[in-house]
Amino acid sequence: MRFSGVLPAAIHEKPFQRFLVLCSLTSHRNDSACRCIPTLACGCTWFGQRWNAGRSFPRLPRAKVSGYLTQYAMEKGIYMKLNYVNPDHVHTLIDLPTHLCIEETMHLLKGGSSYWINQSNLLPGKFAWGRGYGAFSVSHSGVGEVAKYIATQEEHHQKRSFSEELKLFLERYELKWHDDGNR
Repeated sequence: MRFSGVLPAAIHEKPFQRFLVLCSLTSHRNDSACRCIPTLACGCTWFGQRWNAGRSFPRLPRAKVSGYLTQYAMEKGIYMKLNYVNPDHVHTLIDLPTHLCIEETMHLLKGGSSYWINQSNLLPGKFAWGRGYGAFSVSHSGVGEVAKYIATQEEHHQKRSFSEELKLFLERYELKWHDDGNR
């Protein structure tokens, strides 16, 4: 799954400022330097991130995975303000460190957590996150609103499913959906 687009200027008062990521983790690291978007070496660069599990894992010990993500991010020098692990997707809010690009950060978080889930035998069989991810820049003034959105995921998804929410999000911010069939 991939998204693309840049939000129109009129939307810039929203907490998700603009969309920057145009990549999938299945890409080859050396095929394009454009896949890795560096950040400036000053100030905070907040990103709201989400990725899915490919299917629902209702028995996934969400609190354990959430705790692991927080600890692992800290070990890798990534400040994670918060995360929320749903049965079928994850939301995080991070301050992107200057020594990592978005693609590297997502590779660390998704790869490290899926490896840990499998090594810890938290689920029967092999676990893997779904392909791709979304990463959205967040203005400093929008951090509180995005943090509240992530913190209220359980309540939020009683009203709307992840796929319904994703469709509305794409429409609201005029983003295009890219999958293997429509590249």
